[in-house]
Amino acid sequence: MADEASGTGLDEFAAQHGVALTRFAYLLCGNRATADDLVQETYLKLHQRFGDRLDVAAPLAYARRTLVNLHISQRRRRAAGEVTLADLPDAPATDAVDHGAQDEMWRMLAGLNERQRAVLVLRHYLDLSDREIASVLGCREGTVRSLASRAVAELRRHPDLAQARGLRS
Repeated sequence: MADEASGTGLDEFAAQHGVALTRFAYLLCGNRATADDLVQETYLKLHQRFGDRLDVAAPLAYARRTLVNLHISQRRRRAAGEVTLADLPDAPATDAVDHGAQDEMWRMLAGLNERQRAVLVLRHYLDLSDREIASVLGCREGTVRSLASRAVAELRRHPDLAQARGLRS
């Protein structure tokens, strides 16, 4: 084990990467409160595992993997006992900006399973390579490519996207 002087402090890590982890969590789950909870649970898991010092070679990658695993576990637990309604907003809209395209994209992403959505977010939002995504998800690179391919195929079959393609033709 590394000595006390090595590793990144959890407080320092949270200050440096908290916003990015929260954005990542939001893209996975689509809900700000749930994203905040996922990040807090991630910090708790990191503290339980490492204490105040993150003595791991890649703490951000470790945190992302923990966050994805927590999200998938949370979805499994919720699927077993809760009923959610996707069309209810978290809060009323307070600005006059039209977020229609963003909302539509989120609805399409929300229709994917957790691992497919995670692959697309990691690839296109965080710009990670297949190798890095495989490391975060704990799977092989071929699985990453397969999940991405299936996700894109699923998005192409989405009725709203098919209708938009039909208008362009």
